Amino acid sequence: MKVAVIGGGLGGAAAALALHRRGVEVGLYEKAPELSEIGAGLNLSPNALKAFRYLGIERGAISTGFQAKEQVIRSFRSGRTIARPRRSGDIEEKYGATFLTMHRADLLRLLVQELPDRLVHLNSACIGAENRENVAVARFEDGVEIEADIVVGADGIHSAVRDSVFGQREPRFTGCICWRGLVPGEALPNPSFGRQMMAWWGPHGHIVHYPVRRDGGLVNFVAHFDSDGWMEESWTYECDRSELMETYAGWNRELLDLIKSSERYYKWALYDREPLDDWSRGRVTLLGDSAHPMLPYLGQGACMAIEDACILTEALLRDPDDPTFALVIYEKLRKPRATRAQLGSRFRARQNHLASPLARLRRDVKMAWNSRFGADSSAGQAAAFYDYDVADVRIFEEIDS
Repeated sequence: MKVAVIGGGLGGAAAALALHRRGVEVGLYEKAPELSEIGAGLNLSPNALKAFRYLGIERGAISTGFQAKEQVIRSFRSGRTIARPRRSGDIEEKYGATFLTMHRADLLRLLVQELPDRLVHLNSACIGAENRENVAVARFEDGVEIEADIVVGADGIHSAVRDSVFGQREPRFTGCICWRGLVPGEALPNPSFGRQMMAWWGPHGHIVHYPVRRDGGLVNFVAHFDSDGWMEESWTYECDRSELMETYAGWNRELLDLIKSSERYYKWALYDREPLDDWSRGRVTLLGDSAHPMLPYLGQGACMAIEDACILTEALLRDPDDPTFALVIYEKLRKPRATRAQLGSRFRARQNHLASPLARLRRDVKMAWNSRFGADSSAGQAAAFYDYDVADVRIFEEIDS
């Protein structure tokens, strides 16, 4: 079997690595001149760590990323502690793996360094894919076409593979603008403050910050705010610090001091997409953001993409003589879970930005109770996703029967 994976981000690199480790002939095609990740921080829950175990990179990830013992959720102005959801210790015992926060580029490096150079094709801009008789074909900007048994579109939220097979679908602006930045450890006004994982909830917005390296020497922050004043989806638009200071004027002073310490600031408008009816047509399929782009409020975007990569590999190996049927199995196993994460993230967005003081109080009391006594103590009420293990053979039992 020969598989062509389009897109060298986290999902594509994970798919290429999973297939390569399982002996499948695979090529990874990326339009950029190098494999690199836009953005900064990642939240990686236990289900992602178990996928790393399957891929053989769990130990490397733990030695690179940051493990917080808890996440502190604070009120936007006073800093009052709303809740302290646990993130290690009993969580690892309960779910079989830990939590990590990492820099996206560090995770991509761990995935790619395990791939032979001959499998990675840079400067390869895919413009579409199609089915022809008993093969799938990927077409590239320079006129080159490649044939494979399977073409996997892992080319992100603006997927050329998806648009060519399913037609272009317009995104929906959520009414939320985001800013991000990185703060070096030496620039932190309060190093101990920067080494914590925190979320600040306020009217019409919230801010999260956390270390992305094991030594705590680099802190990522992302700020969200309800506004229709910016409509550009780009992750690479650089902006001025004054935008954040004006938007979050009146928020906690120590939090604003941390944000001020970044050297660069980027902003983008947050868009949402409806779940697709299908992920596959013939021998062409999708994974990650190409199939199920989701809002960031459950911290499951990267986790779902990496799970997709592992389950796709197992589905193809279970029926290598009938790739189209294998893709039916893959979609049947993955689509309900990814859709649940998509819709759950959409619901969580509304809860994080409540404008009414009374509604925020009710939410905060419920969150505080859950973090201490509830079965789901996670900040986003996302623990239903944590048990999942891509290596668990029971995932396929219902299909096999």
